[in-house]
Amino acid sequence: MAKRKTPGLNTGSMSDISFLLLTFFLLTSSINTEQGIPRKLPPPKADDAKEQQVDINRRNVLNVLVNFRDEISVNGEVMMVSELKDKAKEFFANPTNDPSLPEKVNKPIDGIGDFPVSKGVVSLTNDQGTSYNMYVQVQNELQRAVNELRDETALQYFGKKFSALDSAAQRAVTSAIPMSISEAPPMDYSKSGSN
Repeated sequence: MAKRKTPGLNTGSMSDISFLLLTFFLLTSSINTEQGIPRKLPPPKADDAKEQQVDINRRNVLNVLVNFRDEISVNGEVMMVSELKDKAKEFFANPTNDPSLPEKVNKPIDGIGDFPVSKGVVSLTNDQGTSYNMYVQVQNELQRAVNELRDETALQYFGKKFSALDSAAQRAVTSAIPMSISEAPPMDYSKSGSN
């Protein structure tokens, strides 16, 4: 009896197909690389430029300091990170026109009309010893305050949350509720004994 020959399987074409599929998925898939905290950085300082004095009314600045022990101080008042969002939201909104909170200036905004825009700025200063976790928590709370104010404004004028608006309406709400956060270079309070 003669042995039957087993047909061989040509795997050369399978490796070609696998390579083509891999190439296809690599070229068509997108990798989300947008990570980090969106902030505008100040322009680089020119060496020959004289220091410019910026006249900012004290009531328009909310000083947030995070020390090397991850303790938060807002205008000298110690608070928990969980309280920061409400404090920042009240600061930017100034719903009762409190003279100790930021001034507002009426600006014409397309799609909204005249809107009282806050002149408030959060000045954030961290210590060199501040943990990254606390830094991110503070940034998140400040961002949440602005996001909630933008949602409230979007609902009031457009009947939708900010994220559901078209780009023109989002620009209008962003003009009405700007993200005004200024970050100072990190300090080293652990050596100076402050805070």
